[in-house]
Amino acid sequence: MTPEPPAPPVPTATYRLQLQPEFPFGAAEAAVPYLARLGVSHLHLSPVLEAVPGSAHGYDVVDHARVREELGGEAGLRALSRTAREHGLGLVVDIVPNHMAASPRHNRPLWEVLREGPESPYARWFDIDWEAGGGQVLLPVLGRRLGEESGQLKVDGDVLRYHDHVFPLREDTSTLPLPQLLDAQWYRPVWWRLARTELNYRRFFTISELIGVRVEDPEVFTATHATLLRLLGEGVIDGLRVDHPDGLADPEGYLRRLHEATGGRWTVVEKILAADEHLPSAWPVAGTTGYDALRRVDGLFTDPVGAGDLLGHYRRFAGPLGEGGGHWASTVRRAAHRVVTHELAAEVDRLTRVASRLCGTSPDAALRDHAPWALRTALRELLVRLEVYRPYSSQDAAAVVTEEAATEARAAFTVPEEAHAVTAVRDLVLGRAGDGPGHAEFRARFAQTASALRAKSVEDMAFYRYVPLLSANEVGGDPGAPAVAPEDFHAYCGRVQRDWPVGGTVLSTHDTKRSADVRAAVAVLSQCPERWADVLAEVTRAGGTGPDPHLAWAAWQTLFGLGRADRERLCGALLKHVREAGLHTTWTEQEPAYEQAVTAFVAQGPCGAPGESVMEFRDALAPHIRANVLGAALVQLTMPGVPDVYQGTEDEYRALVDPDNRQPFEPREPSSDKAELTRAALRLRRRRPELFGSRATYTPLRAEGPAAAHCVAFVRSQEVLTAVTRLSLRLAEAGGWRDTSLTLPPGPWRDVLSPERRFEGHTRVADLFGRLPVALLERVAGQ
Repeated sequence: MTPEPPAPPVPTATYRLQLQPEFPFGAAEAAVPYLARLGVSHLHLSPVLEAVPGSAHGYDVVDHARVREELGGEAGLRALSRTAREHGLGLVVDIVPNHMAASPRHNRPLWEVLREGPESPYARWFDIDWEAGGGQVLLPVLGRRLGEESGQLKVDGDVLRYHDHVFPLREDTSTLPLPQLLDAQWYRPVWWRLARTELNYRRFFTISELIGVRVEDPEVFTATHATLLRLLGEGVIDGLRVDHPDGLADPEGYLRRLHEATGGRWTVVEKILAADEHLPSAWPVAGTTGYDALRRVDGLFTDPVGAGDLLGHYRRFAGPLGEGGGHWASTVRRAAHRVVTHELAAEVDRLTRVASRLCGTSPDAALRDHAPWALRTALRELLVRLEVYRPYSSQDAAAVVTEEAATEARAAFTVPEEAHAVTAVRDLVLGRAGDGPGHAEFRARFAQTASALRAKSVEDMAFYRYVPLLSANEVGGDPGAPAVAPEDFHAYCGRVQRDWPVGGTVLSTHDTKRSADVRAAVAVLSQCPERWADVLAEVTRAGGTGPDPHLAWAAWQTLFGLGRADRERLCGALLKHVREAGLHTTWTEQEPAYEQAVTAFVAQGPCGAPGESVMEFRDALAPHIRANVLGAALVQLTMPGVPDVYQGTEDEYRALVDPDNRQPFEPREPSSDKAELTRAALRLRRRRPELFGSRATYTPLRAEGPAAAHCVAFVRSQEVLTAVTRLSLRLAEAGGWRDTSLTLPPGPWRDVLSPERRFEGHTRVADLFGRLPVALLERVAGQ
């Protein structure tokens, strides 16, 4: 029997498949021949371990020892791996070290903790503050207050039931009257609203249904990673994507341990980097999953001047207050204040208790006599001023929690002497106030809280409040500076090739708020802000005003990006939009009248007669949308890094925020220009991996002539050339390419999509882009 060929140790390109009960391992296996023909080297699977039954995403893990049965179990995963190997493909798997589902009936370790309390051998698994809960874990599961719901709590043998929830009973307590029975447990079922202020376990962001796991404990790491490491060792899987490392107490320590345990397998981390932030060089990983690349690629196709003009039209049309969507920085700050005082109140209270204990017992008199309220205020004011997700142990925390931020934070205090609490808290964060176990705990919890705050206040609130150009409001994006100049893009690519040449790049993921093709369409509006304002004036006169102009602006851009869509998809995305924004309604305090107005507006406006005007405008701009779509796709597929292709995005793919972008995958053989381009680039990468890997080179290529700024080009390893059209609408308005030229590196070059087309030396850009607004060239071998 011929042995199965090994997968390449480093992917040339990955293809993300969103596994779920409706798309299990067997369905993925059936798609393997198609994906092999497409040209990727590895399948990238969403989490494969046992999750809550019915989960459509798998990030709510309940058992690290078993491969998920709903997907086909370990036998199904092994069958998928064998078939992938037969077609020359490997598997990359998403792993979730930070959290598990807080579902006792499915999560056995949590069940044991609730039954046996802090003495359970599983108690070390979870980040529980027993002292804060009076010796009980607070479980925010009741629909109303206990007094109103007590009749729904039923003792059934040695368990307590509440609707679909099941909890273990402490030994010899099942015969007690209900009040005494509840007091006797190691947990306390409470009204779900108490989670905001009373929760005493670490969770994923503000999601109480996901409980944090302490993988910094070596025994917990071993127990939670044993199955995945075994599958790696047996060659069933080949690489890893690490979900949300920022939630961990010590991301760097975890990644070192993982690197050693895997023998250095290819691993990327879902790390969101701020605009000028760099991935810590000490992390033993291949790089990020690629949101930093997404921001640069999107920005390359955004007009900086037009984006500024569009902002002016947005402010006049929507009339947002500065802190409520009118100004980016102040919108972020206001959102952060909201989240840190409401959604993350329990986390800040826990930090305050640790800080108060450390200050109160410090041998340094300068740390004494700080009231808890002052420490809490100092913590909040410093946290909201962080411009990155969190500090790391191997980096200078003073560059994250800056003295400038501390100075601003002190201004929140009326009495100047009380503002010294800011200095005390900053000293604790920076490690200047001691380095015992309590100090390490404080630094870790501060960093964990900071990452949750950044995610919830920026990605899940400010992105829905500040909406002049929705294409910029993407994970890892910077809506306050949406455009990226070509020289800045080239500089970024040079750094990536030097520092993280085989890290990931993405344009669409299961977490993007809009797919790449939707964003590419919306970005065209930055090239025609005046015309967009005219269209909005027209639809407004036709009755497309919406419940408020702020929502209307976002809705019309969403429609423009998506194109004609059914009412249900658009309505679902816009309801999520207004709840995340939290200006008129929220997930937890919904305003039925406002949400009904949103639903009615979608039917009468975007999905009604006024919407046709937007569609006609979109149709008129179709060539420029196409230029953006193809340009972004080709740049991602050939720039430094390993491209990850999200399921279906090799073809035209227009999707909004989840669950719209997480539908079961249906492989098909597309024939569009985008599909042809994607296949050609992926097959080229697989055929000649050395041109794109760690030893490759990246060289910018500059056009000459009147339209030179509209041509972005680069060469990989002197053998592959990428050229794309930037801001094609502005180009057309300026008279086209005219005599703009691009001087190719020495030798003859062939068009990879049309091999009969050859180019050499001084080449007219108009000829280069004669068939498509992009070009992928390969040097002719031996000449």
